[in-house]
Amino acid sequence: MDAHSRDIIDLLVKQEVKKADEFQWQTQLKGVFDPGRNDFVFRIADACLDYGYEYLGNGARLVITPLTDRIYVTATQALHLKMGCAPAGPAGTGKTESTKDLASALGKAVYVFNCSDQMDYQGMAGIFKGLAASGSWGCFDEFNRLVPEVLSVCSVQFKSVTDAIKAGKTRFTIQGDEISLDPSFGAFITMNPGYLGRSDLPEGLKALFRPITVVVPDLELICENMLMAEGFVSSKGLAKKFTTLYFLCRDLLSKAAHYDWGLRAIKSVLVVAGVMKRAEPTLAESAILLRALRDFNIPKIVADDLDIFFGLLGDLFPGIDVPRNRDIRMEKIIEDCA
Repeated sequence: MDAHSRDIIDLLVKQEVKKADEFQWQTQLKGVFDPGRNDFVFRIADACLDYGYEYLGNGARLVITPLTDRIYVTATQALHLKMGCAPAGPAGTGKTESTKDLASALGKAVYVFNCSDQMDYQGMAGIFKGLAASGSWGCFDEFNRLVPEVLSVCSVQFKSVTDAIKAGKTRFTIQGDEISLDPSFGAFITMNPGYLGRSDLPEGLKALFRPITVVVPDLELICENMLMAEGFVSSKGLAKKFTTLYFLCRDLLSKAAHYDWGLRAIKSVLVVAGVMKRAEPTLAESAILLRALRDFNIPKIVADDLDIFFGLLGDLFPGIDVPRNRDIRMEKIIEDCA
């Protein structure tokens, strides 16, 4: 049994869930064999989704947190209602990654399109045709970067697909072309509201997508699980120190434009720490994490903030002074070039 399954069981025991029809159990994504369909399906709340059987390889999966569970419920309900799903929120909160992870759980191919104001309605029509014919999912990243004229046509295009799915058709017409339809098609649009150069969605398009706000990911829980996956034994205490350092850096350091103390930055440092852990397995885990945090962050911290940063590191990792992990050969080449 994996760690996620154990966490779910512990949570259900604490909440005294004893019946299969209780809400806390219903909202878990469960794979079951359906004798009526003679097929494998996934059930969550009142949604029942066919398994896609798409071979995706043994890829990485997300850490499942309460926020991820809520996104799963919302996204699957949107698909059940033959709608799209529209996660919205700041950058680095896991909107696209959660969509990709849900697709991975359901064995579906998902294609991520980074939208820009250069995309026109004909290109969008081609994408919808391909997704609808193959039954794949499309994740349109930063969808509100499209210009309003294209967005208004997109609402007509997407509605023609959802209307055909609701009517149970196997073929339908879009932009004058008749194509085959796979009803397991799904569309997700992610948005960063309020950012420069973004458009407001037309009301007709909003009505076709189920909105969900994604704001604050559970950083400590994600950090703990990723440290565990990288081989750290004392992951709980180290995750607390890690997230505390980044919260304090965000509050106490200057507001330099290139600073990022969010989920993406945390993930990058954790990968570096995992490499260091495997390279020097005998070194203390707190020393490895200190080295990763220090060596990874120092190059981007402005001179005025260095004293504060070192002070925070000293408070969180007292009495630890590990030498910098140097590549002498690379340093010699840089010196020669300079």
